[in-house]
Amino acid sequence: MGRVTERRRVIRIRDGAVSTRPDTLVAEEPLEIRLNGKPLAITMRTPGDDFALAAGFLVSEGVLGRADELANIVYCAGATEDGSNTYNVVDVTLAPGVPVPDITLERNVYTTSSCGLCGKASLDAVRTTARWPLADGLGDGADGGADGGGSPVRIEPETLSVLPDRLRAAQRVFDRTGGLHAAGLFTPDGELLDLREDVGRHNAVDKLVGRALQQGLLPLSGSVLMVSGRASFELAQKAVMAGIPVLAAVSAPSSLAVDLAAETGLTLVGFLRGTSMNVYAGEQRLALRTAVGGT
Repeated sequence: MGRVTERRRVIRIRDGAVSTRPDTLVAEEPLEIRLNGKPLAITMRTPGDDFALAAGFLVSEGVLGRADELANIVYCAGATEDGSNTYNVVDVTLAPGVPVPDITLERNVYTTSSCGLCGKASLDAVRTTARWPLADGLGDGADGGADGGGSPVRIEPETLSVLPDRLRAAQRVFDRTGGLHAAGLFTPDGELLDLREDVGRHNAVDKLVGRALQQGLLPLSGSVLMVSGRASFELAQKAVMAGIPVLAAVSAPSSLAVDLAAETGLTLVGFLRGTSMNVYAGEQRLALRTAVGGT
């Protein structure tokens, strides 16, 4: 199986002094995802948690939502001339009775490590109907359950402010390479539940969501998703499709991410750095101590 890191020779220049040394780089390899034996998508990813990545991708596509809808995931094909397996092709088999989406040229997706939406026919194609409406969680009610409803998640801004440092402290591979994105799943009290790293920010989220699906934990209605980069439309969509009510990012959101958050009831926080942050949507879930005004 592919390694998470690889070693390469590098020429190092420091204050005019030149030397050579080995450097540790994050690995990047293609992963082809097949659905019931038919090609569906190719993504550039860091090897590892490939089955979870495939499962999480299918959650964001609206194909999977429960562990019992997934029959099996296996490595297949991708063999080299010497007969070894590249471990770069996975085949996902749906459980009997689970609808198989129409795999056409328009649905066939090529994703890069920077943007998982490349190849989509239109934005309408990714506005998939969510199984667990987040807006339901903004009202009063009983504790949240498997249907994703119930009492809203409430989180203190002070708790949000410590999440970037906790995310960074848990990034083991980043410490050796400096070249990975991270996605972390936290409780509203700031406890880290799971963290995945990948060269692609969307892959890191898919790995988180896929692991949760495999463990029967969807919807993640009591969780906060923290990402190390910007908050794109796609990351907002992945949060919504997994039933995650709060998405926080250290960098900026896109305009479409903000629009989607407002439409679906997602709490979206950007530029989360220390005690400073911007709240773009869903401020009802934040325990704000001063009145919010202005335009």
